[in-house]
Amino acid sequence: MSELVITRQRDSYFEIILNRPDKRNAINLEMLHAFDAAVAQANRAPGLRAVLISGAGESFSAGIDVSALLGLAQTYGPHWQQRMRAITDEFQGVFTRLERLELPTIALLHGHCLGLALELALACDLRVAAAGTALGLPETLLGIIPDVGGTTRLTRLVGPARSKELIFTGRRIDAADAERWGMVNYVTTREELSGKGEALAAEIAQAAPLAVGMAKRVIDGLADIDRGLLLEGWAQSQLFASEDFLEGAQAFMTRRPPQFKGK
Repeated sequence: MSELVITRQRDSYFEIILNRPDKRNAINLEMLHAFDAAVAQANRAPGLRAVLISGAGESFSAGIDVSALLGLAQTYGPHWQQRMRAITDEFQGVFTRLERLELPTIALLHGHCLGLALELALACDLRVAAAGTALGLPETLLGIIPDVGGTTRLTRLVGPARSKELIFTGRRIDAADAERWGMVNYVTTREELSGKGEALAAEIAQAAPLAVGMAKRVIDGLADIDRGLLLEGWAQSQLFASEDFLEGAQAFMTRRPPQFKGK
């Protein structure tokens, strides 16, 4: 297992820790693949009743490492923009496998939980945030949309109006507003964050595991996630070929306001 992701089993729960603290746990392709392997490891481990996901250092995660976006040509070849549907499928598959674990999953958020990191958290069953945590989906400020389940899962969780507000503006909200909107289940202090997650896991462990797993499948089955992911992939394949995306990415890297033209 890559040291970019740390795993350990403690009693009846399994911990997955994002471990790139010097980069605020920004997610590059290597970390994404290591996270996918950690989810598979949790799925195979015996005797588990819950999975806790957290981040080392000062943030849960600042989201995707933007240099990874700009390096897509190196990973997927010079015609990567024509392969965006397949690339999006690969990213989506990681969080879909997380979501489809029969084990309950609890994301423990602190510091920053932005973009791809929030999409990861939305693929979990429960979310606990430390007070002051910044949450958001800033993709439209780069000329793209949240395409790794963020648009679909946020809408399922908080409804169309709140999802449109957060995604259209790219705004960050704090943990208190996220709790009020229904994005997180609890807000606690940074010091009590792990303890609250463990207490939730212990409470879940008192219920029958087969019943919990089936309840999760039924609840998740009420929303057409697969169709939403397909729509996200279709939209993103158009946006990555736009001039606005190139402008947004360049503006982000040079720390200047983007000048979007709708092209």
